[in-house]
Amino acid sequence: MTKKIVITGIGATSPLGGTARESWEALLAGDSGARSLEHDWVATYDLPVMFAAEAKVRPDTVLERPVAKRLDPSSQLALVAAKEAFADAGSPDVPSERLGVDFSTGIGGVWTLLDAWDTLREKGPRRVMPMTVPMLMPNAPAAAVSMHFEARAYARTVASACASSTEAIANAYEHLQAGLADVVIAGGSESAIHPITIASFASMQALSRRNDEPATASRPYDVTRDGFVMGEGAAALVLETEEHALARGARIYAELAGGGVTADSHHITAPEPEGLGASRAVQLALDAAGATADDVTHINAHATSTPVGDVAEVRAMHRIFGERIREIPVSATKAAHGHLLGGTGALEAMFATLAIVERQAPPTINVTEQDPDAPLRISAEPMPLGDEPQLVISNSFGFGGHNAVIAIRSI
Repeated sequence: MTKKIVITGIGATSPLGGTARESWEALLAGDSGARSLEHDWVATYDLPVMFAAEAKVRPDTVLERPVAKRLDPSSQLALVAAKEAFADAGSPDVPSERLGVDFSTGIGGVWTLLDAWDTLREKGPRRVMPMTVPMLMPNAPAAAVSMHFEARAYARTVASACASSTEAIANAYEHLQAGLADVVIAGGSESAIHPITIASFASMQALSRRNDEPATASRPYDVTRDGFVMGEGAAALVLETEEHALARGARIYAELAGGGVTADSHHITAPEPEGLGASRAVQLALDAAGATADDVTHINAHATSTPVGDVAEVRAMHRIFGERIREIPVSATKAAHGHLLGGTGALEAMFATLAIVERQAPPTINVTEQDPDAPLRISAEPMPLGDEPQLVISNSFGFGGHNAVIAIRSI
């Protein structure tokens, strides 16, 4: 029997704010989290891109110092977001064996790995920290969250590039349906604003190079878009069966109605140009929700601000929604917070949840001349969603051809 899965807690630390609420309010206000990088290594390596959307609040200033020292920044961010989400859910009193964790990252502990390499070259093997491997592992964020909350049902990690945390949330939906847990902390994190990643993304012409105007560099659907803006942060949702939530008197934000995951099997970096795999993921999410395309009232688009990626997603949406795609409010929030890679889907799922609760779609900033190949309903101001039942889809697509979509429904 299909169970209703609900969202009872949210948490985030992002380029827009140190909490979920701060991030949401800054998003609605049209703020940008992109800023010039004030690190010596920008000049040292003569990087062609000198800005990014760093987390507004450093996680090591929030966590206790002994805890932060044993975690890579990606795990620090994950723990900050998860702690907020669990507290927001009322700190559910659930047996450890019935509490699960689905937490992902796209890259993992790149700072720990490359700092250790520098130490090895400069000071020798005896000075490499013994905790290096546990800190750099891609499953370290999930492990940190599970150990903090003593979650013993399971702690699982999926690494599917920029689709990672949306896929983690879709997996959590399936795990709850399968009865593996009563409550799950699901989400994702990333802290990969590092010289090597910036140099690599810049080399493949994926990053915007608007060094003189970082706040307006990410411009999804604009004819002048020239690449994405690196971001970092984490977000988490507390998910549980409706039966469990009602039994403990929990506040319910919305229903996680379903998820869809597919693969393009097309190219390691480029999306399938007609959006075939992406559209199948949307359809699978709608099928899981028992819904049709006509039920969708809002779309949180992946929309990274790359010339090729944005159009491929529009084509995928047109396959599902036809000409109605011109009428559905669409939000491209990466224009404000940048691209958090493996953490971005969780942050946008949190925004999609609040869009339902507050009945307003977030704005898409920085679009001065909309691409005619992207005939979507976007706005630089929040768009009202109305009083009717809401069904929002949130898209995430990643290198390797990974597609992940979730559907969130009003209660």
